[in-house]
Formats: sequence, C-alpha cells, structure tokens
Amino acid sequence: MSVIVLAAAASALAQTKIEMSGKCGKADVEQMVPAADAPDHMMLLRQGRCVPTKAAEIGGSSSKQAAFAEHGEVIGQNGKVTGTYVDTLANGEKVYYSYEATSVLKDGQLSMENRWKIVGGTARLKGITGQGTCTGKGTSDGGLTFDCTGAYTLP
Repeated sequence: MSVIVLAAAASALAQTKIEMSGKCGKADVEQMVPAADAPDHMMLLRQGRCVPTKAAEIGGSSSKQAAFAEHGEVIGQNGKVTGTYVDTLANGEKVYYSYEATSVLKDGQLSMENRWKIVGGTARLKGITGQGTCTGKGTSDGGLTFDCTGAYTLP
C-alpha cells in the first residue's frame, strides 16, 4: 500500500501548473452548412490562428503562436465544437492539444468554456501530457479572447 501512495505522490509532484491567456482572430477558414433538420441548426468547420497575451511556459520555453482547427454544430444560440490546437513555442517546439468547447450567444455576447488535453509534442516534449480548462469571450472583430488553467507532465 505504501508503494502506491509513494507512486501517486511522485506523479503529483511531476505536474507543472500552467496558466495562459490569448486572442484568436476571426477564423481564416470557416464553412457552415445547414443541417437540414431545423432552420437554426448548422454544421461548421473552422481554422485559424491565435497569439498569447499571457504566454504559457512549457518546459522552459514560452508560447509564441498557435493554430486551431475545429468542427461542430450550432443550434440556435448554442454551439459545441471539437478541435485541435497546436502551440508553437519560442524555441520552435510544438505542443498538441485536443479540446471540446461549448458556447452561448446571449444578448449579443459570445461566451465559451472548454476542456483540453495535451496529446503530444515535438522534440524533447514528445510524450508530454496534461489537461485543463479555458473560458473565453467573443470580440467585436469575430475573434475570441481566452484564459486557461491546467497542468502538464513532461516525459
């Protein structure tokens, strides 16, 4: 039993907390098509870029820029997407995230919440894992600002 407790404690110590904020511009590519079952049901596909406003530091290097690709649906004022986020660090290494997000448009203001997982990385970050959450708000130019927290474990 004490071996299990020690192993769990060692695993918890290896996690590094992460906080970051950023802004994604209006999607560079966006396609929406009617789902055909209701007038306010749309399927979507988006791709775009993001920049940090408060860069995450992962393995000693800061976030420099990111790209995302997502697909999902919008029903009325509610949306749900699944996507991939690729964070390029200042040293050129990349961290790969997957996420699921929900959004609501209320009184003209978009709000978003998501859960993310780190699913891999390049170079010395190959094998990195992690998870966390983000919240965000739509911007007047069609983009999104976001704040994220979580933790990661280096290989």
